[in-house]
Amino acid sequence: MSMGKRLGAEFLGTFWLVLGGCGSAVLAAAVPTLGIGFAGVSLAFGLTVLTMAYAVGHVSGGHFNPAVSLGLVVGGRFPAKELPGYIVAQVLGAIAAGAILYLIASGKAGFDVTAGFASNGYAEHSPGGYSLVAALVCEIVLTAFFLIVILGATDARAPAGFAPIAIGLCLTLIHLISIPVTNTSVNPARSTGVAVFAGGWAVQQLWLFWLAPLIGAAIGAVIYKMVLADERR
Repeated sequence: MSMGKRLGAEFLGTFWLVLGGCGSAVLAAAVPTLGIGFAGVSLAFGLTVLTMAYAVGHVSGGHFNPAVSLGLVVGGRFPAKELPGYIVAQVLGAIAAGAILYLIASGKAGFDVTAGFASNGYAEHSPGGYSLVAALVCEIVLTAFFLIVILGATDARAPAGFAPIAIGLCLTLIHLISIPVTNTSVNPARSTGVAVFAGGWAVQQLWLFWLAPLIGAAIGAVIYKMVLADERR
């Protein structure tokens, strides 16, 4: 598969993740009487990954996340030379989705993008008021386990054809745990795609939602290689 098609698949997959996941948070989470709440947003994020992993995973590998791409490099599943291109495609896809979501959301009277716009945050910008340290630990640990699940589900020894289901459900669980803490990132592209439109504090705190997922992904990959990988390979 050509690099152009692979990058296009990553762009589309990340676009769908941000539009579906963040869109559910911005447009549907708090609708009176019909709002989907935290659980609905968590499921939406999981469904975006599950659906696009089946749709384009055979083209690009279905990363949709710079942290996942890095973790796969550390885990020996992805060539380092292709990492920059994947990250650029993912971030551009996320920003494009953020732009579409902004256009839709701003069509409602009273819309205020500075209220958060599904951005990730800590301290006073954490949904539950969790500290910077709590947010850092949460994002590192959950991203590490996300990579362990991804590497395990896509291992040659795992049942074939079920990886997108396991990965999508894992992302759902991650959101159920951490939406109150950070609004859940575990994905620097997802965080960037909405923060650039929210501006202000969302951009100022964006560093954590790059640093923590990247560290967590590397840790998860190392753990998988040391503890769970097939020693014969």
